[in-house]
Amino acid sequence: MKYTLAFLLFSFQILIAQKTIPNASRTEDWKGFEQEHFKFEGREAWIKLPKNAKSNKPWVWRAHFPDWHTSIDSILLERGFHIAYINTNDMFGSPEAMQIWDDFYDYLTKEKQFAPKVALEGVSRGGLYIYAWAKRNPLKVSCIYAEAPVCDFKSWPMKHGSQADKEVLFKSYDFNEATALKYTDNPLNNLNGLAACGVPILHAICLEDSIVPNEENTFRLVENYIKLGGKVTVWPMTKGEKKLNGHHFDIENPFGIADFIESNSLLNASVLPSTKYHSFGGGLQNSFLKFKNGGTAKVAFLGGSITENPGWRDKVSQFLSEKFPQTKFEFINAGISSTGSTPGAFRLEKDVLSKGKIDLLFEEAAVNDFTNGFNAEAQIRGMEGIVRHALLENPLMDIVMMHFVDPEKMAEYNAGKVPEVIQNHNKVAAAYNLGVINLAQEVTERIKAGEFNWKDDFKNLHPSTFGQEVYFRSIKDFLNAQFVDTETMPKLHELPEPVDAFSYFGGKEMSIKNASKLKNWEIQEAWNPNDNVSTRKQFVNIPALISTSAGASFSLDFKGKAIGICIASGPDAGILEYKIDGKKYSPLDLYTQWSSFLHLPWYLMFDDELKDKKHKLEVTISNNKNPKSQGTACRIFYFLVNE
Repeated sequence: MKYTLAFLLFSFQILIAQKTIPNASRTEDWKGFEQEHFKFEGREAWIKLPKNAKSNKPWVWRAHFPDWHTSIDSILLERGFHIAYINTNDMFGSPEAMQIWDDFYDYLTKEKQFAPKVALEGVSRGGLYIYAWAKRNPLKVSCIYAEAPVCDFKSWPMKHGSQADKEVLFKSYDFNEATALKYTDNPLNNLNGLAACGVPILHAICLEDSIVPNEENTFRLVENYIKLGGKVTVWPMTKGEKKLNGHHFDIENPFGIADFIESNSLLNASVLPSTKYHSFGGGLQNSFLKFKNGGTAKVAFLGGSITENPGWRDKVSQFLSEKFPQTKFEFINAGISSTGSTPGAFRLEKDVLSKGKIDLLFEEAAVNDFTNGFNAEAQIRGMEGIVRHALLENPLMDIVMMHFVDPEKMAEYNAGKVPEVIQNHNKVAAAYNLGVINLAQEVTERIKAGEFNWKDDFKNLHPSTFGQEVYFRSIKDFLNAQFVDTETMPKLHELPEPVDAFSYFGGKEMSIKNASKLKNWEIQEAWNPNDNVSTRKQFVNIPALISTSAGASFSLDFKGKAIGICIASGPDAGILEYKIDGKKYSPLDLYTQWSSFLHLPWYLMFDDELKDKKHKLEVTISNNKNPKSQGTACRIFYFLVNE
């Protein structure tokens, strides 16, 4: 039987629809509004529909106790809002509950076209849910409204709740009492991302509440949030009847609360989709299958300071651990400040591949490849060196390439150009069918669309806390789009012909102890600078081949297509004169624009287009020096060989 392409595409769409569209159940009238009840992933869920929806479909997401104080719902429904709920009751905002919330959010924003930012509403223990999800997704939250919220489960249920509630908490988090007491991610903790993203908060409380005491919950959260620059308001409800030791109380001004939700929901209503900046390549099915099936898995992050420093990388690690709780992850932080793709290609073996079989590799180098002045040829040879070497080591490894933003890239995108370094890295990604996340373009276009600005929000090429959330949101959306069941067996990534035959896919760091015929050089086994100039932590207390004397020389025998050095380029960096296989000496200046204040780890190639055979390198420190340098020093950590 023959099938047309249209029929096959239609059939595929039906399969996808069957997977994502929930089971319809019933519709009922709720105070004059339509309420749709359905099952989502086997759980009860509902949506209350306004009679006249606003065009951008703003919505409120209610957590536990969705039938409590519904007057605010009625007001917002009249104003064109949708109200949504999914039953994750008695999961106490646990990571498992958050996975369900992620799926429900994706369904409502993609299938139902709800606004990309949601107002979260939580009552009592519902505070555990709304803050847990908001902290994981601050850029997807317009505002938070909470009534007598639990902000620390060490207060409730552990101190003021029942034994039964404590047992449910322990089960939800796989805790015992000791581990629960040590938990450091309650709603009142780690609010940096929410504050940086400007999420406004409103709490309604009763001053007499002794079930969820304000001193242990709302007041502590408010204090922490304000210290971080967050906007938070507390409305004590002093009128009306108080029940359950002050935990149940009347809402005095539901219209004011509705105004708070509405005014914040209509700000920045238009948000560009992250998928616009994603290229999925061959997908991430190998790593998805590995993670889904449990056992152990290794995820590595290779790049410069934006990878090394805390931020998006930590949130990606948390996301993977929570999405695949059956898997024991090892996360390898192989980010080193100031390094791009050429350093990455030569240190890949030691810093990543030596850790064992890598299942998923995140790689970024666009910022440093540009900032450090690597030419187009080197940008390709370095990036292909990383990718091809990684796949030669493990053909099942999935690789995600990322392009981070800097002001120069923004200027080029705003001028209608694609930055050269991104073009070059994309050539490698296309050749190897890799997924790409173009955060440089995404940040540029979000700023242009008025979602935020560079000076106050993103602030620097080293992103602010807000910028880290922008990066993480896009990476999370990319991963969620890729982590779907489409294959049952892993597939080897096919290796194409090299983009450049001289790319560094045989790159490795060779020991300095291979140098011979040393004249006025010494090896310090644990080098540390003695001039109070900064260093990178990975390049101290390690062996270094050192000379500060003009005329000092050594030889090195090696085999391969390229030879270079990894050095510390500090204030006294000199100039080398070198020759390979007896040819004419050439100069190589070791001083950089950063050398005056940093012993910079600097990767320099003498020659990277050699015949693949045995060679001899001869090096001498020149009598000449850079005018800005204070001396004629050379400190070598590794020789770089491309075999």
